[in-house]
Amino acid sequence: MRKSLLALLFAAGGLALTSLAQAEVQLKDGHPDRYTVVKGDTLWDISGKFLRQPWKWPEIWHANPQVANPHLIYPGDTLNLVYVDGQPRLMLNRGESRGTIKLSPQVRSTPMAEAIPTIPLEAINSFLLSNRIVDTPEEFNGKPYIVAGNAERVISGAGDRVYARGQFDEEHPIYGIFRQGKTYVDPETKEFLGINADDVGSGEIVAEEGDVGTLVLKRSTQEVRLGDRLFPTEERAINSTFMPSEPITDINGLILDVPRGVTQIGQFDVVTLSKGLRDGLEVGNVLAVYKTGETVRDRVTGESVKIPDERSGLLMVFRVYDKLSYGLVLQATRQLAVMDKIRNP
Repeated sequence: MRKSLLALLFAAGGLALTSLAQAEVQLKDGHPDRYTVVKGDTLWDISGKFLRQPWKWPEIWHANPQVANPHLIYPGDTLNLVYVDGQPRLMLNRGESRGTIKLSPQVRSTPMAEAIPTIPLEAINSFLLSNRIVDTPEEFNGKPYIVAGNAERVISGAGDRVYARGQFDEEHPIYGIFRQGKTYVDPETKEFLGINADDVGSGEIVAEEGDVGTLVLKRSTQEVRLGDRLFPTEERAINSTFMPSEPITDINGLILDVPRGVTQIGQFDVVTLSKGLRDGLEVGNVLAVYKTGETVRDRVTGESVKIPDERSGLLMVFRVYDKLSYGLVLQATRQLAVMDKIRNP
């Protein structure tokens, strides 16, 4: 009898937990039962058509335990919202008569032009080509640097030859050229977080003698100067099909910077965040942005009063470093600014 009672209690507890998990996924009022994907759609946009909280998208897929293989979404595919045992599931009807399959929360890499991306890539592609975070001053200062220009020039541009000094990689002679930009420090702990390396251009090592290399400049966004640093080129494209998700840890951080140099932040602006890999952030994590409340004077008592922080937007992390991250603002109900807070959604 005792065993039966325990079993009943565990069963009831499991049902309650399941109900709680399902309750967290709320369908949007007026959601479609059927949607055909078109070119230009993003996963975030489609998620917003079905769910009040678009970052909960994978949890609808998790509702189907039989799914084993990942599948991407393409223009022409049709999404059908169905209910199994009273719970919502999404079924995918492939375009071009490829049959009906069940969606999976997993991800598979694919060329950007084929599967729909998670977020509007045009908002960040140019940014990705020209920005890089360096974790330590030692890493930045240890890279080869421009020691001289051709014919004793102090500044150079595309097509010019310049001379760099340092240790070069013979198998990968193409280098990006960067100049030290802002240094980020945690406003509260004063801990060093990283250096923003500003893109200057790129070049190819065509000859070496000792620790001095001859570099032909292939591209320049501004004048290349003495002291600029050389970094091996890296793959800058991101996985276009990462999934929106909640962070696995509690995040309490700040927007530290807007790399494009503005002070007021709106939708599709890229921002630098004070949290990174060590804090549990991952690519695809969604964070809420809170407008920092002002401190005002109470005219009745004369005291200073802190106005509560106000939730004002959502952003998604698309590149993560050790102590810093880059995020794209996806929603903003009011203008955001540097030093606004970021928290779990």
